[in-house]
This record gives sequence, structure tokens and C-alpha cells, in this order.
Amino acid sequence: EMCIRDSINAEYMGTIIIQFMKMIYCKFVFCLVLLGCVLSLDNGLGQKPPMGWNSWNKFACGINETIVQQTANILVETGLAALGYVYVNLDDCWQLSRDINGYIVEDNNTFPSGIKALSDYVHSKGLKFGLYSDAGFLTCQKRPGGLMYERQDAQKYAEWEVDYLKYDNCYAFGIPVKWRYERMRNALNETGRPIFFSMCEWGFKDPAHWAREYGNSWRTTGDINDTWASFLDILDRQVEISHLGGPGGWNDPDMLEVGNGGMTTSEYEAHFALWALLKSPLLIGCDLTTMTEDTKRILMNEEIIELNQDDLGKSGVRLWQRQGEHGLYEVWVGELSGNELGVIMFNRGEETTQITVSYEELKWNGQHANVRDLYARQDLGLIAGELSFDVPSHSVKVLRVSQSHKQKSARSL
Repeated sequence: EMCIRDSINAEYMGTIIIQFMKMIYCKFVFCLVLLGCVLSLDNGLGQKPPMGWNSWNKFACGINETIVQQTANILVETGLAALGYVYVNLDDCWQLSRDINGYIVEDNNTFPSGIKALSDYVHSKGLKFGLYSDAGFLTCQKRPGGLMYERQDAQKYAEWEVDYLKYDNCYAFGIPVKWRYERMRNALNETGRPIFFSMCEWGFKDPAHWAREYGNSWRTTGDINDTWASFLDILDRQVEISHLGGPGGWNDPDMLEVGNGGMTTSEYEAHFALWALLKSPLLIGCDLTTMTEDTKRILMNEEIIELNQDDLGKSGVRLWQRQGEHGLYEVWVGELSGNELGVIMFNRGEETTQITVSYEELKWNGQHANVRDLYARQDLGLIAGELSFDVPSHSVKVLRVSQSHKQKSARSL
């Protein structure tokens, strides 16, 4: 089977390289025609970060239609869908080849009913359906990529009623990244179907500074893995760019690892809360059929989800980071609608650490605030001057800060 597939890939690569040479010959004409094309994404989507599930982190290429159907069922049955987790997204390995007309063909061994039937099933549950492809000649798992087949693929996605497209960045052989993503953006626009366009460029060309014209979200780093070190590395890479996301276009530090077993419960709490405050897409990456109670508790905390889905749409930023006796600790803050704040105290160190931040540092208007602990689901009452809490190792304290009743009354006058 592998020999047959390698043969198919070799023949496929030969065909697309010939087509690419023809493309280079016609590039000048293309550039002139481009002036008449739509020069920005025009789908009206992404006013809030998307929420849902993606197959890759847990299943990789071991995905099939039964797993997807079970996932759709569980999203609804557990109440996850009611909280906003509505996208059911297939990652790599669903596609096998192209037909004689260049249209993508699904792998009938793992998706015997076909992608359209699977899309219909997901939609029948009141959910949205997403697929994966690549802005190169092959996907990262060496399945057929989308480069030079953008129109055929976009037409097929629209025919299948796809709602979300994750578009990766493998096997592009140095072809300019903006040009490649622009081709699929325009092809999606031409279908007339709103499809959320998730650019997985890995952050190599600083997409946070330019990708809003091309996609609804853009990956800011390479792939996450289910470790404390990977989580911290990706978090640190958001510090300089977190303010650049907003309605219509979001920074994407990659999918959630919550529930996959490589981190502790407190580390998963930190991962989820910080991704929420950053206004990252919240895409569950675990097996929903084996979720623990802690996994459910974290993913279904509607008060932390509200930080992510807040109407103001302003991404959180790191206020400061400091070196303590037992390691680094820091404070993140995000503006919320209603003149409120989301505040996360994060202890990276190996021992419990007291973290204190003043209202002046938070640029809070006043010396008093009502404070609520979102993981404890507890009102802490009116607190004056500063916030100060003992935060355990590798943990967060997640707070919502709002005006006191006195401040609210004065403002209403």
C-alpha cells in the first residue's frame, strides 16, 4: 500500500510541478488580473474567536468518521456546544488523491460515507463542520495540498458545506507565503459561502502584522505539544503581538491540550485561562469520550469562556513579569466590556508565591473594585487598593474586576 501511495505522490508531484512552471510563465498576466480581484477576506466571520474541537492533537492521522460522529454527539450531549464549542474540525489525513478533473478525493477507507455525508451529520446536530488543507503542493502528512488547486478545492468545500478551513504551510518550496494564502482567500471569496479561514503559517513571517487581509485567524507559532515547556514557549511568543488580534482576525497560539494527560490539572487551568484571555480560538484537542471530571470542569467554565467571547474583543496583554525567590511570576490583564477587567496572576515557579498588583498598575479607575474568582466561582467582595493572593506553583488566579456599586451609581448619574 505504501509503494502504491508513494507512486501516486510521485506522479502527483510531477503534474503539479509542470503546472507551477506554467503558472510562473503567466505570472505577469496574473498580477494584472489581480488588480480586479477582491483584495481582502470578505466573509463577515470571526467577530469572536471560534470555539470547537480539532482532531489533530489527540488522533493525528488516526482519524475516521466514527470518531467525528461521536465527537459531534458528545459536544451536544455534554452541553459543550451550548457553551459555544460548535466547530467540529477534521485536520490532516482525510484526503487521499485528486480525480481526473483535479478535485480532491477523500480517503474512503476512513470516511466510507464521504465528506459531504459527514458534514451533513455534523450540521444535523446544530454544529459547524471544518476541514484541513495546505498552501503547498502536499499537506504536512504528504496528502494532496491545495497549491494550484485553490478554485477546485474551494468549490468542493462549498459544495460540501464546509464552515471552517485550516490551511497549513508545508511543501511550499520557498514560494512566497502571502501569494499562496491570497490565492485560497480569493477562491473562498468567489464561492459566496462564508468559510472561516484559519491560516496555519506557523508565525515564520510574522502574520500578526499582515494576515488580517487574508484570514480570520493566523497561527503565531509552530505546533503545540502536551508539555509545560511547550505551553510556556508558545505563551511567551504572544507577548509582543497579543494586542494585534481583534474582531474579524485573531492570533492563534494553537489548539488546546487540556485533557490529553501531559500536564497537571493546575497547568491545564493556566493553559485554558491564558488562551481565553488572549482571545485565542478555543479548539479542544482531546478525546471527548474519555474526558475526566477535571477536564470537563476546566473546558466548561463559562465565566472563563466569557473572557474569551467578550463583546469588546480586546486581547489580553502581559502587564509585567518578575523574578521571585522560587521562580518567575507575572500578571496578565485584558479589558472587557462594561469597563471591567480580566486579570490573571500566573506563578511559573516551583513554590507558592504571593503575587500583588496595584490598581494603579492595572490602570483601574478608582481605589475599590468588586472582585470575583472565576475558577473558584466565588465573589471576593469589595477590595481596596490592590489585588494580592498566594498562587500555588504552576497555577493561576483568574479574576474578574468590576466597578463597585458606588462607582456604578456615580457613573450612571
